[in-house]
Amino acid sequence: MLTASEKLKGISRRDLLRLTKQFGITSTLVAAGGLTGTVTLTRLAEAANSTYEKRFKTPAKHTWKFGAAGFNERNLLIERAGCLEFVRDIEERSDGAIRIEFIGSNQMCGQLDCVKKTQQGITDVFSASTQNSAGGAPYLNVLDYAYMFPSRASQYYFFYHPGSEKVLREPLRKRHGLQFLFTHCELRGIQLGLKWKDKPLVKSVKDLAGTKNRVTGTQLGRIAMELMELNPTPIAWEETLDGLKQGLIDGAETWAAAVAYANMSPVVSQCVNLGFFCGTEHTAMNASKFDELSGDLQDDVMESAYLTQVQIQAANEAALVKTVGFSDPQLPDTLFAKNGVRVAMLDDAARHEAEQMCSPEFKPEPWTKWRERLNDWSGGMDTYKYIYDIAREIPQDTKPENVEPRRWWKG
Repeated sequence: MLTASEKLKGISRRDLLRLTKQFGITSTLVAAGGLTGTVTLTRLAEAANSTYEKRFKTPAKHTWKFGAAGFNERNLLIERAGCLEFVRDIEERSDGAIRIEFIGSNQMCGQLDCVKKTQQGITDVFSASTQNSAGGAPYLNVLDYAYMFPSRASQYYFFYHPGSEKVLREPLRKRHGLQFLFTHCELRGIQLGLKWKDKPLVKSVKDLAGTKNRVTGTQLGRIAMELMELNPTPIAWEETLDGLKQGLIDGAETWAAAVAYANMSPVVSQCVNLGFFCGTEHTAMNASKFDELSGDLQDDVMESAYLTQVQIQAANEAALVKTVGFSDPQLPDTLFAKNGVRVAMLDDAARHEAEQMCSPEFKPEPWTKWRERLNDWSGGMDTYKYIYDIAREIPQDTKPENVEPRRWWKG
């Protein structure tokens, strides 16, 4: 699949800016995303005009701003987070009653403040990782207990599960004013910088003992990294690439597609698949904006969120192998293969070794304060045990693309 930059290579920046000024950023991006092959200025202008006319054929009852941290049409073809698919679907499904202006590339908000701006009503919808968003919505830490999810399949299964409404979505609405819509699913590992380029492929977390690694805004992620002697170092996502490039840190705690979409592949030498907690680039909206909608439009939002979740599940699993190169062996034309990023998948024994070092199952005491806090915020549930059990209702070898979609809000 061609990236947006490859599609649009025959179009000058000036012409592209002129189109976005004429038809709007959202109409131009949605139009570009729907075209195949190399795109000419004439083709894109016609598609943008058609998209614009379709989007504005009826007056909107609700117009929302969608702030996306770092995302644009190019990198949404690498990490399939579903942002533009949601915009297309809800506008069509509501027959234009809901119109969304998508503002990506950190223009409206970044990883750490998108959540706050949505809570404040500056934006209505946002996309950022749940881990970075945990600074403004601490209940999102509930997803980050170490080794609570054994696989990406278990993550998708949980987000489709009616139990996710009880343990995640409802407390998030009540406590932080956020309506959780959908998310991409990966598990976090350690992405090692160039100083590890000529070192043997990592086979155990003990090979990383004493290294210095970037950590996100999640509090629970720090606990796991400390227990594995990975020296969590808070660094803004936007500064992580320079930190890896200059050798200020050994590695970064993040996931494979994030490395690829953020153009970090040239400064990453090994992708160590520890899979120790969630990497979930989610989309949520201001809950009061959702509550303002009529019942039929609320149904439209939920149905669009569901279908976007289904699309993410299939598309991101394919992109991980065919675009990112997160596989062993790797396909030759992937971003990881082109940049010499080796994937250290780790065997079951190595994963279990890491789990014994840091998970609440084997080391409960370090998690006690946060576990009690999250349990209290949830209304008294044992949040870890509740999610842990749901995540194990499917066989451990279930492939992520084979998890059956469910409309979680319908039970």
